[in-house]
Amino acid sequence: MERPEPDTVRTWLLSFQESVITTMHSLDPKAAFGPDRWQRADGGGGVSCACANGEVLEKAGVNFSDVHGTTLPPSATVTRPELAGRPFRAMGVSMVMHPRNPYCPTAHANIRFMAVGGPGEIVWWFGGGFDLTPYYAFTEDAVAWHRAAEAACKPFGSHLYPKYKEECDRYFFLKHRNEMRGVGGLFFDDYNEGGFNRAFGFARSVGEAYAPAYSAILRQRKDTPFGDRERQFQLYRRGRYVEFNLIYDRGTVFGLQSGGRTESILMSLPPLVRWEYNWQPEHGSPEAKLTEFYLKPRDWLS
Repeated sequence: MERPEPDTVRTWLLSFQESVITTMHSLDPKAAFGPDRWQRADGGGGVSCACANGEVLEKAGVNFSDVHGTTLPPSATVTRPELAGRPFRAMGVSMVMHPRNPYCPTAHANIRFMAVGGPGEIVWWFGGGFDLTPYYAFTEDAVAWHRAAEAACKPFGSHLYPKYKEECDRYFFLKHRNEMRGVGGLFFDDYNEGGFNRAFGFARSVGEAYAPAYSAILRQRKDTPFGDRERQFQLYRRGRYVEFNLIYDRGTVFGLQSGGRTESILMSLPPLVRWEYNWQPEHGSPEAKLTEFYLKPRDWLS
């Protein structure tokens, strides 16, 4: 039986963080991801790399954390109540990119590893994925995004893409709005299929698909002309992003319950946002098409 290797995962996560930053910086040289190293009082720490006011990226962050504690937070035991009260080690890289141009979508990704238990029996799993949140959506972008997701999953089983695509559609859903947050991608949790080495390989494959797929979309859209109408709609739709992260997001809840660093946990929120009471888009407009067509579960590869 393969034993998990948390330190091997940690080494890769740090290199993964750096590779994403390098890719984003090549697209936006003015986006300076300054490292902010921090320690957690109850054990562990991390490196938060955030940037603001770039030419392409209005706000972005790529965070690494590796924390441990004596009692697993309640948010991590909802589906595994038998693990409540046990010591844990949780590590991961989480990132979100909020572009300046409304024709560029926001994109999020994270890869995480959890080990629960003492020196004897250890329960472990990987989780993560990536998802795309457009404001002005393009079918070709959604198709390319999901092709990258399918390709990342394929070496590990043809069943994984449809399974985790559906999980993503289900997870990134705002129940109080009755709409999806974006056009989806992949979402997986409690993953340990085939033992540690194979599960780790799958997690790496998903993570490493993110930056190439997203940067291709940014290159295509970043110079699209826009005006105040598009900007105001972008800020309005960013409100949905905030609502999801503060109400439903498991990572946010876990971070706060485990005593994580608040600045790093809330880094995913956009820099500017607006809410307007009962606003409705004009019938037949691109703004209306976003919710009427794109923010629905779809088979983008059919």
